Amino acid sequence: MQNFLTIDNGGTNTKVVIVSATGKQLGVAAFPTKGIEPQPNFHEIELDHLLEDIGVAVKQALSNAHWTPEDISAVTTVGQGKGLYVLNKQMRPFRNGILSADSRAEQLAEHFEQHVGQIFEVSHQHILASQAPVLLRWLKDNRPSEYRQIGAVLSNKDFIRFLLTGEAVQERGDASGNNLLDLLTGQYDERLTKFFGISEIFQTLPPLVNATDQCGTISEAAAQITGLTVGIPVYAGMFDIDACAIATGVLDSQLFSVIAGTWNMNIFPSNQMAEQGTGLMNSLFPTGNYLVEASSPTSAGNLNIIIKMLMTAEIRDAEASGKTIYDNLESFLETTDATFSQVLFYPFLYGSNRAPDAEGSFIGIRSTTTKSEMIKAVYEGVCFAHRQHLEQLVKVLGHQPRAIRMSGGACNSPSWVQMFADVFNLPIELTDVSELGGLGGAITIAVGSHLFGSFSEAVNHMSHVTKIVTPNTESVALYNRKYAMYEKFGAAMDGQWKAFNQMQKEMAENDN
Repeated sequence: MQNFLTIDNGGTNTKVVIVSATGKQLGVAAFPTKGIEPQPNFHEIELDHLLEDIGVAVKQALSNAHWTPEDISAVTTVGQGKGLYVLNKQMRPFRNGILSADSRAEQLAEHFEQHVGQIFEVSHQHILASQAPVLLRWLKDNRPSEYRQIGAVLSNKDFIRFLLTGEAVQERGDASGNNLLDLLTGQYDERLTKFFGISEIFQTLPPLVNATDQCGTISEAAAQITGLTVGIPVYAGMFDIDACAIATGVLDSQLFSVIAGTWNMNIFPSNQMAEQGTGLMNSLFPTGNYLVEASSPTSAGNLNIIIKMLMTAEIRDAEASGKTIYDNLESFLETTDATFSQVLFYPFLYGSNRAPDAEGSFIGIRSTTTKSEMIKAVYEGVCFAHRQHLEQLVKVLGHQPRAIRMSGGACNSPSWVQMFADVFNLPIELTDVSELGGLGGAITIAVGSHLFGSFSEAVNHMSHVTKIVTPNTESVALYNRKYAMYEKFGAAMDGQWKAFNQMQKEMAENDN
């Protein structure tokens, strides 16, 4: 029996997942991704001890699975897309990684997006502040001494693979979602680095590989730290939205993949790319198709922040009783329906899917409004933000999907999954593996090692739907009314956020 190990580095947690060749999840270990905020809008990760932390988790996952390192057939990496991880000219890490939640380069991104028509027919990408070329330009303008040291540009999971193997290569799917590739040729294109004013970076872009390619083996140095056996094959892997889509069996446009985690991600595979005017993103999918994506940082991460703001006492009481706040909130959701809260929440604490400057807000608060109503509105607001993206995808595709395959932290709440089904008015199908990044990585290894001849064959053997959540007709009608108001109030604020942000900035400057 072959067993595969995936290192899945997310924005919130880093997980080591062991999965069998039949798709069974055997062992998991995790640790918090050590993000830091050296100043507002900066989201980075210290890299000096990352491999040591991964090593501890590898050993724990093996222990949980009751396996030894010799039982692992191959390793791969999965990670958050976008962001920036660089090596110096001696091929060594020298600065913090920059996470996908980073927004320091927002003004640069807005400037470049105004001229995106110059490169859209090359990369078929809109421009985001967290994309590598934008961050590289920011470093060039603001940290020139660091910029001059750069010898290789990597994505998150490619950097972790480098720590395991010593080989610096970049997987195409990640690179294509990072505004670095010509999507028609699948190769780097100098027109892109020139557009961003970083032409010298073109020479630092490492060789490209496919998700299923073997990219070296576990090095002696990595083996000493992780306990893995020297020489175990290491495969390229995927960025997380690809991994979750494949793990849930989303291989064509009959199904949509919805990931409700730190980010709000909604995708479908297609043999055609979305046009510039749709505002959607395109990237290369490991199956050979394109991936059409509508995403924003408007998902479950907003709930975590609001809970910390409003429920300090409740968090303490839950912990004192041996539970988590989420256990108590699940009971709360089970006993409330769509009529419970008359408040709307816009989940824009980290960014928006409406306007670059939009910020989080509650609408409809009265003197009688309770914390419980506000929390319920946050759950609903995240669902509405996802629905807005789904409607963008449906408009491009021309028809509704048969069902939604859902993943991400929100799936830990059955009541929230039901709410998503009601807001979408579509069935939601869940698979039997909780760590879908790990399963997606394992499927990649299974295809790359020729255990299975295609992703379709691998998915048939390794991914299994175990639960279908269907919409509640009464709730669908109520949520349609709420969503209509959510859209109306959101539209009324469009065009007003920039002036509001300017006022905030001037007040902060005066206060200092």
